[in-house]
Amino acid sequence: MRITIASGKGGTGKTTVAVNLALSVFEQEPGQFLDCDVEEPNAHIFLKPRIEEVSPVEKLLPAVDEASCTHCGDCAKACEFNAIAVIGKKVLIYDELCHGCGLCRMVCPTGAVREVPHELGVVESGTARHFPFHHGLLNVGEAMATPIIHALKTKIDPDRLAILDAPPGTGCPTIAALYRADLALLVTEPTPFGLHDLEAAVGVARTLEVPTAVILNRTGIGDDRVEDYCQQEGIPIVMRIPFDRDIASLCAAGIPLVDAVPAWKERFLVLYEQLKERVT
Repeated sequence: MRITIASGKGGTGKTTVAVNLALSVFEQEPGQFLDCDVEEPNAHIFLKPRIEEVSPVEKLLPAVDEASCTHCGDCAKACEFNAIAVIGKKVLIYDELCHGCGLCRMVCPTGAVREVPHELGVVESGTARHFPFHHGLLNVGEAMATPIIHALKTKIDPDRLAILDAPPGTGCPTIAALYRADLALLVTEPTPFGLHDLEAAVGVARTLEVPTAVILNRTGIGDDRVEDYCQQEGIPIVMRIPFDRDIASLCAAGIPLVDAVPAWKERFLVLYEQLKERVT
């Protein structure tokens, strides 16, 4: 089973939930943890993995041989992402827009386009406590996170429960993390912003046909509109985490909640049983 912890915005507590769920459940069954927030991964702060392997992630960029190029413009016309422009006798390539699909090379009538590798970032793999740990790291200045998430997901062992900590938001990186998940566990907070972004995240999950459940974090602030929305939409709220200074202090110190307060481990085990029922 693949459980992806996501939300429509950052700072809702996705990593807190993902880390504590993993530490609770992986004591009872084989599991693996993937931090898919490749622009700013932070699960390692809590899990403190021993990194044993680093794999580069590349995309192929076009390079044009001006001697062979006739400047016909076929490559620019074929590019869906406007990454190539042909202006007079000059070919301009915008690396940041290129998705590395290779279509420009295929349509070039003279074979003037070749592809050269460009590193986007890395996938680091190792062991956190007793289970496999993987996270991606996007290089500074790179705009395309999804290839690293795709590379990260190739590390998934189908014989183990996989917990994926998704990037914030509802854009392409989040969609890549949610794709083919068995369940989207959406973390939100009882505020107007929380409701707005939860609605967006639910929309993405439903488009991908991924079942959803909600964790309400920082209860005790805000209003009841998130609860009303979940009731109207038939989405179960499977856990409530209070707005508590002690919990915030533990997170700030990089200490998992289930390590400091063992009673929470039982709550996360109960949560996991609810999630299994939701999938089946």
